[in-house]
Amino acid sequence: MNFNKKVLKNGLRILTVPMKDNPTVTVLVLVEAGSKYEVKENNGISHFLEHMCFKGTNKRPSALEITKELDSIGAQYNAFTGQECTGYYAKADYKNFDKILDVVSDMYVDPILPESEIEKEKGVIIEEINMHEDLPQRKVWDVMFELLYGDVPVGWSITGPKENIKNAKRADFIDYRMRHYVSEATTIIVAGKIKEKEVIEKVKKAFNKISDRKKEDKKKVAENQKEPQIKIHYKDTDQTHIIVGSRTYNTYNKYNPIIRVMSAVLSGGMSSRLFQRMRDQLGICYYVRAGNETFTDHGFFAVSAGVDSTRVKEAIKAILEELKRVATETVSKEELEKVKQYLIGSLHLGLESSDAVADFYGEQEIFHKEMKNPDDIVKEINAVKAEDIKLMAERIFKNEGLNMAIVGKFKDDKEFKEILRF
Repeated sequence: MNFNKKVLKNGLRILTVPMKDNPTVTVLVLVEAGSKYEVKENNGISHFLEHMCFKGTNKRPSALEITKELDSIGAQYNAFTGQECTGYYAKADYKNFDKILDVVSDMYVDPILPESEIEKEKGVIIEEINMHEDLPQRKVWDVMFELLYGDVPVGWSITGPKENIKNAKRADFIDYRMRHYVSEATTIIVAGKIKEKEVIEKVKKAFNKISDRKKEDKKKVAENQKEPQIKIHYKDTDQTHIIVGSRTYNTYNKYNPIIRVMSAVLSGGMSSRLFQRMRDQLGICYYVRAGNETFTDHGFFAVSAGVDSTRVKEAIKAILEELKRVATETVSKEELEKVKQYLIGSLHLGLESSDAVADFYGEQEIFHKEMKNPDDIVKEINAVKAEDIKLMAERIFKNEGLNMAIVGKFKDDKEFKEILRF
């Protein structure tokens, strides 16, 4: 799967990924703007602005005009906000490329941000915050970030506190957008059944009014942990949700392929170690997952699970035992091969659609990573040795670097401190 990259004089990046046998096309716009670019007073503005871009443009003055136009061609469309980027996309039959490009670019370049819609959307955002609070399997991730990073942007919720949402003014959105929605921080990815030369010219025209103002950067994350840490959020739930994790490396680190394979040893499918231990042997949970969360200047490895509240300590001990096992026992040749084939198969299955392909290449480009195609990823996976996994586990799974977030009917962390160790 080949891609082409074009960087315009103003710094705007355009990626095209032709998929001749795919009948769809996806237009994805990514911008280096997210909760890490916020300050305490405007925490939540990145996510709120994402909502507001759907509320009308000069060409399409209402949200209904935007959604009706996309619905009329059967398009799939949405947006998302993370800590380091925000994305807007639409996917449709390839014959409707011009339409989705026009709508997505219009929303991104020319939102009118009406005051009346801001006031109405405040209620929507607050209900989204309430929804997240009522989802303990999601809330526990907010608790984990607070534990790891404290009272700095990376430790704050992406949706922000309710008070900030209630106090948001139109001028706040205009100011934030002016400072961050600029050409050098923006990447447009078009994937699917396309003619690349035509696409590039049309994208140039669609985004010709984008600001070329200098991009404002975010503060770097500082990390300094010397002992195990625990943070509990009390919630009257039938199930306790936990995350056990250790700090790792940023998104550019050479060790990430090893951690990727190690993650699959622990949580790659229903035959993986954690699934077998936690579900099939102990019958203690419905979900258990392991993965490496990476960002531009930090990362952490985490195991998350929703477990029987009466057996939480048993669950934590089992997770720690499986992590220690990876650090003390060499993965067998047979298991390593199974895990690699699982990852390679999952990679290819995950890139069948044009939106997945757009996301695959867009994520690399927006974070200024070395661009890799699926074959490059496969080579990295195949290059990992069993000894690499053991050494990596030894390096990151240490008592002093352990962290645990809990959401459930607990208030005192003392009873957990004695078991949070290898």
